[in-house]
Amino acid sequence: MSASEQPRRGESRRGRGAPPFAPFEWMLAWRYMRARRREGGVSTIVWYALVGIALAVGTLIVVMSVMSGFRTEFTSRVLGAEGHVHMYPRAVYVDGKPRRDVFEYEALADRVAAVPGVIRAAPLIERQALLTRGGNNAGVIVRGMARADLTALPWIASPEEKQGSLDRFEEGIALGWGVARELGVRAGDKVSLILPNGRATPFGMAPKQKAFEVVYVFRIGRTDVDRTRVYMPFDIAQDFFNRQGVADMVEAVVERPDDLATGGDLDAALRAAAGRLYIPWTWKDANGAFLAALDLERNVMFMILSLVVLIAALNIVSGLVMLVKNKGRDIGILRTMGLPQGAVMRVFFLCGAGIGALGTVIGAILGVLFVIYIDPIFNAVDFVMGGGAWDPEVRLISKFPAELSWPIVLKTAGLALGLSFAVTWFPARRAARLDPVEALRYE
Repeated sequence: MSASEQPRRGESRRGRGAPPFAPFEWMLAWRYMRARRREGGVSTIVWYALVGIALAVGTLIVVMSVMSGFRTEFTSRVLGAEGHVHMYPRAVYVDGKPRRDVFEYEALADRVAAVPGVIRAAPLIERQALLTRGGNNAGVIVRGMARADLTALPWIASPEEKQGSLDRFEEGIALGWGVARELGVRAGDKVSLILPNGRATPFGMAPKQKAFEVVYVFRIGRTDVDRTRVYMPFDIAQDFFNRQGVADMVEAVVERPDDLATGGDLDAALRAAAGRLYIPWTWKDANGAFLAALDLERNVMFMILSLVVLIAALNIVSGLVMLVKNKGRDIGILRTMGLPQGAVMRVFFLCGAGIGALGTVIGAILGVLFVIYIDPIFNAVDFVMGGGAWDPEVRLISKFPAELSWPIVLKTAGLALGLSFAVTWFPARRAARLDPVEALRYE
């Protein structure tokens, strides 16, 4: 071998040893992407794949955002309308009858409030009764609590709609919007509260009845609260329900509600503060089945819609197979000129990955915009359907929720990109293995 030939071979090795995804590979991929169909460019089916991936990604983002919004909205209204944990007394049998009374409710509330992480704790009376006005009746759940504790509940103090004011709470009662509508009353009207078997007479137990002024009407958007809940001052509730000197439970609000019912330090501290005579009952215990159903539904929907993304990404395979077939002559020429198999594979990989990346970006933008403007979009759909598309009595909340979560957007985009890259590998590998002799035999 002569000295003049050695540099030439070295130059050939350096040319073949170009770094992966070199500029010329991007140039070839871009030329094939821009080529018209009669020139052997990207087939129509690949553009169908782009549209399919965009729609699948956008749909997945919207669905997951709505389901996340459902959970967040439901949790917010649960935590904002009542305490996060209740201390119920264990049953004590007196003359063969079970009684559940909290005699030391002030001391118990102080012990619970002293637990690190607890914001406040207060005694509570909770009883069922009948509320009437004229010929209208409504079965209600009456909660007796101090005004300071009631105003500390965000959704009660600042509801979606309200009438009257809690400043006069000691002079009357507060009603849920549904209760007020069922009775046909407004703030300032009088109602009668009836307690069956609430008064002892020489002839046995008789109903107990007392008139109250409605000083506050609230609507929080939870029909289970709006249609059943009545609040009255704690001392008046003790007198009316014959609970003098006792309470039914102690209610507590904590800084981190998600830490409850997890077996952590907060649960142990609450049990220790309450003592063995009381049972902690958290908001997760009361709503655990519904929250578990929401989480399960969200995971299942993500899996199902991920299959839709996969189906859309598989269309890239068909398009790239057709592209490889149309570009067989070009591949043969490039391989004859010394282009290695890896470079050919990367060129066609960039074609398919570009379709997947572009579809993912378009779908993510459409999904994010849909979530941001979901209220006017839903109102338009509701108007076209003639109203009634959203029934709050069935769905428990009064508004269509959607929460834009960037981790969900990134997770969805990552899934779409990963699937697009994975399915692109097979036709790109086929292009790299194409024999130059076979590709140029009939040219």
